[in-house]
Amino acid sequence: MSLKMSFSTIQRRLLVSGYHAAVFLFAVAVQAQDAAPAAAGAGDAPAETSTLMDKIIDGGIFMVPIGILSIWMITLAVFITLQLGRKKFIPQSLKDEVLAYMSDVRVRSSIDVAAQSPSYLGRMIASSYPLVDATDPESLGRRQVEDAIADFSVRENSRYMSWIGYFSVIAQGAPMLGLFGTVAGMVLAFDTMGLSGGSDPGALAKNISLALMTTAGGLVVAIPSIFLFYAYKNRFNSLVNESQEVAIRGLENAIATVNVDQALAKVPEGISES
Repeated sequence: MSLKMSFSTIQRRLLVSGYHAAVFLFAVAVQAQDAAPAAAGAGDAPAETSTLMDKIIDGGIFMVPIGILSIWMITLAVFITLQLGRKKFIPQSLKDEVLAYMSDVRVRSSIDVAAQSPSYLGRMIASSYPLVDATDPESLGRRQVEDAIADFSVRENSRYMSWIGYFSVIAQGAPMLGLFGTVAGMVLAFDTMGLSGGSDPGALAKNISLALMTTAGGLVVAIPSIFLFYAYKNRFNSLVNESQEVAIRGLENAIATVNVDQALAKVPEGISES
């Protein structure tokens, strides 16, 4: 499956997952709100300890978008982890073949073997090595090849970074949604206090606690997203740099082989060759 097809497939799956998550969480929130009056009517019953899931459900409708972002974050993490594997960027077999071919100045063979690989390195070599200039034995058109490598990286990197950048969107959006839920919950809490005349501080404290759950939920989603963003960004940059180094090293091997006779001819007088 090509990289473009993988991106379109994962995008559809993200939308479907988000839709189902929204429907499920909305249904849970509505059910919890419907059950609230019945629980309030049982005032004589002993109080039960609330679990974390109960608090999340009591957070209401504002927990729905935060839940969607959490599912989106997990799905992105799995997808990008698979995309940033070394086999998809720098297969060891391709690396060894390209370096061996270029050491023998077999540029066409290097291009052919690279064109058969869907990896990042394979596509980079297939698009840059055709610019090797055999009429320039001193550099083999190194400047043009390096420019082609840089152009390829610019084109390809934006596609990967657009997906990695979504972690930054999640990290910034989740706390904002949580804060919005907290503000709305605090407004409702103070309205309740105004209607009761402040005679029930326990109910007020409970409402404030539930309102703060949305902020906590937003932070729980945002904090891992920040770490994932920088972790995947650094790994991607590392793989890109290594791919460029392999491509340039192959060109340097070819240049060294072409100019080996000249290099030997420059041995200082009186120094014997071993």
